[in-house]
Amino acid sequence: MRLILYSKPGCHLCEGLQEKLAQVQNVSFELEVRDITTDDTWWQAYEYEIPVLVVDGSPPQRLPRLSPRGTVAQLEKLLQRFAVESNDIKSG
Repeated sequence: MRLILYSKPGCHLCEGLQEKLAQVQNVSFELEVRDITTDDTWWQAYEYEIPVLVVDGSPPQRLPRLSPRGTVAQLEKLLQRFAVESNDIKSG
């Protein structure tokens, strides 16, 4: 599974989510971090929304926002659910 994290420099919520993603062990994924300040389209879409985590697919699927107080285990559970859904879409 390929994930995209829309972020910007100095965003503590984004940094926190990225740290939790680095601790995930039970879900395999690639992570691309996109700085919204480098692209007007990303800025317009996510200026007030970051951090935004998206499963890169066809179509891309935005994951529900995890509370900043959410645990790594909760994040893993969310990712597992979306990994299964994205595999179902590919095989169906």
